[in-house]
Amino acid sequence: MNSAQVEGTARRAANSRTLERLTRLGLACRGVLYGLIGFLALQIAFGGGSGGKEADKTGAVETVAEQPFGIVLLWLMVVGFVALTLWQISEAILERGGEVKDRVEAGARAVVYGLVVVTLLGLLLRGDPGSSTDDSSKDLTAMAMDLPGGQILVGLVGLGVIALGGYWIHSGWKKKFLEDLRTGEMPPKARKLAERLGMAGYLARGVIAVAAGVFVVQAAITYDPDKARGVDSTLRALADTPVGPWLLGVVALGLVLFAAYCFLQARWHRL
Repeated sequence: MNSAQVEGTARRAANSRTLERLTRLGLACRGVLYGLIGFLALQIAFGGGSGGKEADKTGAVETVAEQPFGIVLLWLMVVGFVALTLWQISEAILERGGEVKDRVEAGARAVVYGLVVVTLLGLLLRGDPGSSTDDSSKDLTAMAMDLPGGQILVGLVGLGVIALGGYWIHSGWKKKFLEDLRTGEMPPKARKLAERLGMAGYLARGVIAVAAGVFVVQAAITYDPDKARGVDSTLRALADTPVGPWLLGVVALGLVLFAAYCFLQARWHRL
């Protein structure tokens, strides 16, 4: 089989009805993950604690596992996130004529979704979801700093994360996310709801990314990997600002609203 035949087979698989349905399942599972992270963050913001769980994907997965039929739900999430990973790989590799920026974004999302699959399988097969995002951030920062020019590399990564956060804030404020939806087919009320939920969700994600990027830049400047923070520590840091826990509460609510947007996205996303 030559390369053209391989590519043709890959395209047919990427465009299959089955993969489309599984991808929509994955988008809904993404909503579950964001909803649980937002819920855990709300508990932290208003003093209820988070049951010893961190407000990141690891804590969210552990929360799912504790529910009735939790193992079944986790396996469904594995299927959904594998489909999301394959979809983004196809977007990054097979989409001819696509902009480089779009291909890079698709590749980055494929990596993120793949890491979620690893977390899910770790809990299902070994009973261990793996490192929290805080530990992973510190470990990766330390490894990067050991490389030649590592301090500069870490600083550039931090600036990149800040830029990503700014891009999400811009996308939310300008409602750019609607370009990914089949808005012409949506009922007016569903479209209006998607606008509001998506706007709140993208703004919240952007704030988290900007804050996390600032911590990475601080780690580079001080040559201290421990200053890098994952999602959980970044969220908790918002409660230490002059605004207090209310800022964390608002951002956490934004994540919950983004979770609701993900369910609309699962129905109306362009695939």
